[in-house]
Amino acid sequence: MDSPNQKKPHGTSSTTTPRTVLVTGAGTGIGRATARAFADEGAHVVAVGRRAAPLAETAAHAPSRISPLVADVTADDGPETIVRTVLDRHGGIDVLVNNAGIVTTQSLRTYTRAAVEPQLATNLLAPVLLVQAALPAMEERRGVIVNVTTSVGQRAWPGNSLYAAGKAALEVLTRSWAVELAPLGIRVAAVAPGAIDTPIADHSGLTPEQRAAIRAWQLDHTPLGRIGRPGEVAWAITQLASPQASFITGVVLPVDGGAVVG
Repeated sequence: MDSPNQKKPHGTSSTTTPRTVLVTGAGTGIGRATARAFADEGAHVVAVGRRAAPLAETAAHAPSRISPLVADVTADDGPETIVRTVLDRHGGIDVLVNNAGIVTTQSLRTYTRAAVEPQLATNLLAPVLLVQAALPAMEERRGVIVNVTTSVGQRAWPGNSLYAAGKAALEVLTRSWAVELAPLGIRVAAVAPGAIDTPIADHSGLTPEQRAAIRAWQLDHTPLGRIGRPGEVAWAITQLASPQASFITGVVLPVDGGAVVG
C-alpha cells in the first residue's frame, strides 16, 4: 500500500496544468514530430532551431500549443538564453528533449579541427550545457530529460565515427545523469533511432548517389526491412517522458527496426 507521504512520481508536475516541453532541433524530422506529438497531448511546447521558416511550419500544426524559438544551442549564451525564454513564456520546464544534431562527410583521414568542433559542439556539448542551465527549473518540476542518440553508437560506423562517438558519449551521460539527478526528482532517458526518414543527411554534403547508397546499406542492416518514420521516434520520446513511465530512468531505447540486434 502506498504511503500517504510518498513523493509525487518523477515527471508529474501537475495533474491539471499542461506540461511545458522544450525540444531542440525542432524545425524538421524527429524534432518536428516530437514537438507536434507533445502538443497533441496538450503540452506547451517551445520548439528551438536555427531557422525561422522550418520552425514556423512545425508550429503551424498547433499554433496555440507550439511556440517557435530561433536560437543556436552552440552559442556561448545559447543555453541560458533558451532556458530564460522558456521560463519567461511558461514559468517552468517539465520535459527537455535534446534532439539537435548534425552529421558531416568527414572521416578519420580527413578530419580537421574546423570540421570536428561544430559536430561535437552540437551533438555533445550543447546537451551538457542546456541540461546544466535547465537544472534549477527542472528540479522544481521534477522533470524529465530525453536525449536523442543513435543506434549506430552501439556498433561500428566506419567513415562516420565521430558522429557515432558523440552520440555514444551522450548515452553514457544519460546513464550517469540518471543516477546523479535522481535525488533531485529528475528522470533521464534516451532514444537511439536507427535509419529514419529525416533530412539530416541533406545538409551533410553527401551527393544524392551517396545518400542512396547509405540508405541501401541501412535497409540491408535493418531486420524489419524498412526506413523508420519520425513519428515513431516521437512516440517513444513521449512515452519515456510520460507520467506513466515514472519508474523508468537511465534507459537507452533503440527505435531502429532491430538494427542493433540484427
